[in-house]
Amino acid sequence: MNLGDKIKNKAQEASGKTKAGVGDATDNHSLEAEGRGDQAEANTRQAGENVKDAAKNLKDGFSK
Repeated sequence: MNLGDKIKNKAQEASGKTKAGVGDATDNHSLEAEGRGDQAEANTRQAGENVKDAAKNLKDGFSK
């Protein structure tokens, strides 16, 4: 995974945490749910990138 993707995922995760926190503090369940959804999306994307990285590393290990 490249650095740009990591930064985007972390930014989306941070934004989601902020939304969820504001939603919780203001009793805005919709905003809180949206924030949790943003966090989940970022974490899922990160997990997919980790799988791709692991597969590439495995492939590179066999080609040596």
